[in-house]
Amino acid sequence: MEADLRFPIGKFQRADNLTNEQRREFIDTIAATPERLNAAVADLKPAQIDTPYRPGGWTVRQLAHHIADSHMNAYVRFKLALTENEPTIKPYDEKQWAELADSKAPIEPSLALVENLHARWVPLLRSLTPADWGKKFRHPERGTMSLDETLALYAWHGRHHVAHITSLRERENWK
Repeated sequence: MEADLRFPIGKFQRADNLTNEQRREFIDTIAATPERLNAAVADLKPAQIDTPYRPGGWTVRQLAHHIADSHMNAYVRFKLALTENEPTIKPYDEKQWAELADSKAPIEPSLALVENLHARWVPLLRSLTPADWGKKFRHPERGTMSLDETLALYAWHGRHHVAHITSLRERENWK
């Protein structure tokens, strides 16, 4: 049976009411995302950066920009949930965002953005109290989401997309 290239680490498994240890592990995973992303794209040639990770999938370039876009949205969602009573967040069409001109630009600004965004986001995550983790926002398509669930989702999200790149490198034997 052939692996599903869309989900190299498996599909997201919903997690809520996390333990403090699980939260620490997820925060550490988010903290490691910039370094893992930089390592995944290190020394790739332009043609490799413009290679889709699977037939019909995004290119490495689009993945790098998408991680920056998505994690910026997650950071804002955390801040909204921490400062408002169950705010309704604005979703975005990630597929259309991946087709905009900035997603065709060099990846270095997005790599720097991910690094700097995480330099702000991770200390915020580490500062949350047990009561904070139960705070929620409303997603028009997914329903109500707690910060616990959102933490688990974005820990998975970074690993998921970095694995798209690293598994492509392995399949193509790009050293």
